[in-house]
Amino acid sequence: MATEAEARKLVVSVSPHARGDETVGRIMWSVNLALLPAFIMSVYYFGPRAIYVTGLCILAAVLSEHIYQTSLKKPTTIGDGSAFLTGLLLGLNLPPSVPFYVPIVGSVVAIIITKLLFGGLGYNVFNPALIGRAFLLISFPKLMTIWFAPTAKFVAMDAMTTATPLGILKEEGIVKLMEIFGDKTDLYMSLLVGNRAGSLGETSVIALLIGAAFLFYRGYITWHVPVPFLATVGLMAWVFGGEGYFTGDPVIHLLSGGLMLGAFFMATDYVTCPSIRKGQIIFGIGCGVITMLIRLKGGFPEGVMFAILLMNCFSPLIDRSFKPKMFGAVKEQKA
Repeated sequence: MATEAEARKLVVSVSPHARGDETVGRIMWSVNLALLPAFIMSVYYFGPRAIYVTGLCILAAVLSEHIYQTSLKKPTTIGDGSAFLTGLLLGLNLPPSVPFYVPIVGSVVAIIITKLLFGGLGYNVFNPALIGRAFLLISFPKLMTIWFAPTAKFVAMDAMTTATPLGILKEEGIVKLMEIFGDKTDLYMSLLVGNRAGSLGETSVIALLIGAAFLFYRGYITWHVPVPFLATVGLMAWVFGGEGYFTGDPVIHLLSGGLMLGAFFMATDYVTCPSIRKGQIIFGIGCGVITMLIRLKGGFPEGVMFAILLMNCFSPLIDRSFKPKMFGAVKEQKA
């Protein structure tokens, strides 16, 4: 028999009972660390503008969360790294050309409207960084579609505007893309290392894969979302290949745009993707289908952001559809 003192120490709670050493803060700061290679490459290719865009996003996100919570006399949660991560992801999703007020507006929308008004971390329906980017794209469409060519110089006097590979592919076709980058080997290499126009953190595929490998190693993400996402994009690019912007080369679609950043760092968000493995596979496939429908048939050259946000809407339904059976439960027999 346990003594009264021992009984008081006994805590009974609902399942699951598995416990680990991981905390929200450790996970969030690990993801921030995994994005460091992509940030470094953005600074290498776009210079100080990458620092000030991402820096403003992070600063505005952290201050927004701190001011909102302190004004309501709630304990501040900026130490867990989630606001920092939202700001960093938003900054890496922005063009290097945006003026200073755009990152600030986007971060305020991402933190206050998308996260805190829904109840804080764990209660938001949509990925905050993507909602911030979507809001900016709707509010400032011209500013959000001006792209700078990479200079590979930390300090550059002039920035030359150009189109992204997906924009060229959609508007002018694969022939024009080859004229700009040379043969496919040169194109693939440019896409891998990041020597192309695009959002700050999406250009260097190698840097993103290094960060993703770190998250896989730590066990913070699994293959269930990104692999079906990428496989669906590659398969649809190959099956629906044709003339013009309907390229049958899946490698170009896999290495272009924000696919790698979205597949490994945003579609895998714990809060906004399904929690059940089978549901995560369906989620990844849905993201891939919507991405390619927009790329091939839509008015935008890129569809990763819209695909993830749309599938966020279906996450609760997917989880409900794949609800696991209760241990020991017996199916009722009809009389």
